[in-house]
Amino acid sequence: MPWEKSFDESDVVERVMHLFWQKGYSATSISDITEATGLKRGSLYNAFDGKDDLFHRSLQKYDTEHRCATLTQLEGMADPVQAISTFFSQIVKSTLSDPDRKGCLLVNTSIDLAVHDEHTKKFVANAFKTIAQFFESCIRKGQELGEIPSSIQPRPTAKALVSCVVGIRVLGRGVFGKAALDQIADQAQRLIQ
Repeated sequence: MPWEKSFDESDVVERVMHLFWQKGYSATSISDITEATGLKRGSLYNAFDGKDDLFHRSLQKYDTEHRCATLTQLEGMADPVQAISTFFSQIVKSTLSDPDRKGCLLVNTSIDLAVHDEHTKKFVANAFKTIAQFFESCIRKGQELGEIPSSIQPRPTAKALVSCVVGIRVLGRGVFGKAALDQIADQAQRLIQ
């Protein structure tokens, strides 16, 4: 009789995503995963190709729900300066609203990139590239509208804005409070003035 799963894969990925987000990839063991999901090792390995597969699925789920959803919302805004401002407001708000101060799974993964496989490295690099492209697009649109000075270099400034996002996410894990994170967000927005 063939093996038949008796659980919802999306629920398992959701639980494991939060586990990886809280503990990180390296510190999360298969025992942690079986405890968090309530699955036995055999069921886990029958449904997934191990820890790496679960991490890839978790990272994809996080990316879709957080980065992709945010960029989709903001790309629809007519005012590019407001889109950048809203991006930073949302980053600070989500950083501070998390009682566990987990940060961002993409940023956390980027800090630990050396321990990951090529698939994860490419995935994370592409996610950050897309954020930079969003900022660059906003800057170029703002310049066309006369809202951002033409002296601003779009691509390098976009990369500097990404570094501010990373700074907020890392320092917001417990080093800096609201006032300091707001200051970083304000300084980031001054890059386009």
